Amino acid sequence: MPLIARLVTEARRAGGGLPRRFWWLWTSTLVNRLGGFVVTFLSMYLTAERHYPPAYVGLVGGLFGLGSAVSSLGAGVLTDRLGRRPTLLAAQLGTALSTAVLGFADGPVAIAAVAFLVGLTNNASRPAVSAMIADLVPPADRVRAYALNYWAINIGFGVSAAVAGLLSAHGYLTLFLLDALTTLLCAVVVFVKVPETRPGSKAADAPAGQPRVGLGTVFRDGPFMAVVGVNLLLALVVLQGSSTLPVDMARHGLSPSVFGLVISLNGVLIVLLQLPLTRLMEGRDRTALLVAGALLTGWGFGLTALAGSSVALYALAVAVWTIGEIVNSPTMMALVAEHSPASARGRYQGVYSLSWSLAGFLAPVLGGLLLQYAGSWALWGGCAGAGTLAAVAFLRIGRRGPTPTEPTERVAAGAPAPAEVSA
Repeated sequence: MPLIARLVTEARRAGGGLPRRFWWLWTSTLVNRLGGFVVTFLSMYLTAERHYPPAYVGLVGGLFGLGSAVSSLGAGVLTDRLGRRPTLLAAQLGTALSTAVLGFADGPVAIAAVAFLVGLTNNASRPAVSAMIADLVPPADRVRAYALNYWAINIGFGVSAAVAGLLSAHGYLTLFLLDALTTLLCAVVVFVKVPETRPGSKAADAPAGQPRVGLGTVFRDGPFMAVVGVNLLLALVVLQGSSTLPVDMARHGLSPSVFGLVISLNGVLIVLLQLPLTRLMEGRDRTALLVAGALLTGWGFGLTALAGSSVALYALAVAVWTIGEIVNSPTMMALVAEHSPASARGRYQGVYSLSWSLAGFLAPVLGGLLLQYAGSWALWGGCAGAGTLAAVAFLRIGRRGPTPTEPTERVAAGAPAPAEVSA
C-alpha cells in the first residue's frame, strides 16, 4: 500500500494542470497496451510454437518493421492533412483486424505477409498520438506529458507481458484475439472521448495561419536529421529486446513464461521509476541525459552476453537498459515536439517514427543473423558498441551549439520556410 500511495502521489504531481483531453488519450494508450501481446511474443511464437529458425524469425520481424517504416511517413502526412483523430482511428481499426488475421495465418509466406500488414497499421498511430500530445500540452509541460504517456505504455506492457507469458501455455491464438479486442476498445475510447486537435480544425484550440512545411523540409532540416540518425542507431539496440532476446533465451533452454516474467521487469521498473526520475531530470542538461541514456541502454544489453541460462543475469541486464530507456525516451520526444511547427507536427513525428520503423526492419534481421552465425557474444557485444557510438554522437551534436529548436521558432515566427513539396 505505501508503494501504491507513493505512485499515486507521483502521478498527481506529474499530471497536475494537464488538460482533460490528454487524459482520455492517455487512457486509450493504456487500454491498447494492456492487450499488446503480439509484438512482444511474435518471435517466441514463431520459435517455440511454429519451430521456425532464427533467420526466418528475423525476416518476419524485419517485414513487420518494413510495414512500420512505410506507414511512418504516410501516417505523418495524413496526420497533418486529414487530421489526428481520423488517422488514429483508421490505424487502430486496421491493427485490430490484421492482428486477428495473423493469429489464423498458416505457412511461412502467409505469416510474413500478414506480419507486414500488422506493422503497417500498428505504427500508423504513433505520429498521430505524438502530434496530439504536442497540440494539447504547452511546451513547458511536454516532457512530463510524454513521460506520463510512456508510463501508460509500460504499465500496459508490464501487465501484458506477464499475463501473455502465462496464457501462451494454453495456446497463442488467445493472445492474438485479445490483442485485437483491446485495440478495438482503444478505438472506441478515441471515437467517443478524443476530439480533433489539429491546428485550424474546429475542435482545436491552437490558432491556424502558420506557414506550411512539407515533408522535404523535414528531411532538409540537418540538425533534426542528425538526431534521427543517432536515434536509429540506438533503436537497433533497443529492439533486440523484443526480437532476438526471446530467441536467445529459448536457445538457452528458458521457457516463454520465463521470458514473459523477465521482460515484464522492463515495464514494472518504468512504472515505478519513470515519474520520480523524470522529476530528477527536470532542469538537467539535455545532452548529458541523452549520453547517459545511450550508455545505459547499450551496456545494459551488452550484459546479456554474460547471462547464459541465468534468469537473474537476464533480469539485471533488463534493469540496466530500462533505466537508459527511462532517461532517453521523454527527452527525445519533447525535443522532437519542440522542433516541429504546429502545421507539420505529424510529418516531424512521422520522420522520427521512421527511425524506429527502420530499426524494426533492420534490428531483427541483423540480430537474427548475428545470433545464428556469430553467437550471443557478437550480438550483445555489438549492442554495447552501438550504445557507446550513439553516446559519442550525442556529445558531438550537443557541442555544435544551438539546439534544433531554432528552425521551428523561425517558422513559427513567420520567416520564410523552405519550399513546400507534394507531400
